[in-house]
Amino acid sequence: AQPGPGPGPPAQPSPPRPYSSIAVTPPAQSADPSFSAFRQQLGEIAGRKDRVALAGLVAPGFFWLADRGDKADRKKAPIDNLARAIGLDGADADGWELLTHAAAEPTLKAFPPKTGVVCAPAAPTLDDKAFEQLLKSSRTDVFDWAWPATSSLPVRSGAAADAPVVETLGSVLVRVLPDEAPPGAPGAPGAQPAGGPAPAAGAPAVQPGPGAVPPLKVVTPSGKIGWVSADAVQPLVSDQLCYVKDASGWKIGGYLGGE
Repeated sequence: AQPGPGPGPPAQPSPPRPYSSIAVTPPAQSADPSFSAFRQQLGEIAGRKDRVALAGLVAPGFFWLADRGDKADRKKAPIDNLARAIGLDGADADGWELLTHAAAEPTLKAFPPKTGVVCAPAAPTLDDKAFEQLLKSSRTDVFDWAWPATSSLPVRSGAAADAPVVETLGSVLVRVLPDEAPPGAPGAPGAQPAGGPAPAAGAPAVQPGPGAVPPLKVVTPSGKIGWVSADAVQPLVSDQLCYVKDASGWKIGGYLGGE
């Protein structure tokens, strides 16, 4: 018998088309008022970029679980491990922004491998079996999907905030398509260079500045293609900051992410 063909390249995602709608239930917000107070304190420290004050909020047993296991160096201070994990070193360190976002996140979910540890942001609840079937039929992975941050998600025909709405989604999964310049965005076909004529109707009146997050191109369950604001949806999988609560209050207990 002839041997079968060897493994080929990974299957390409299916082209945009309608797919089964899967409802998502957003995670519940923490009802612990002490966690709200802790988040406020964390946000203030992040705003000041106060590393000394932040050190007081990091638990002694801080862990950093990445793809290759726990990367925390037990010979170093917990704040130094946190700094390495999220990037707090340097004048333009991104870690402070990460902490600012973490301070604004009110959801928590238990982290079973470590007793007493909770992590944020928490993931929504959905039909796992139906989602697994959807991943197979669309030849996508979990990183290609997101869920609305609000109960009503307008999907627009272009990048502009006032572009016509082609569909409005509720609390359902939405497929995010590969990055590309949306209509009217810098680099898109027909886009005017800086200093050129005023943008046409439907194009952004002001081009995004450095660091601005462009809209995301999505396909809805009905098969319609459009754009949504990047901050209007949440990824199903993301890095997480973890917390523990002891007699002295809340502390940053660990970080899930990185290689």
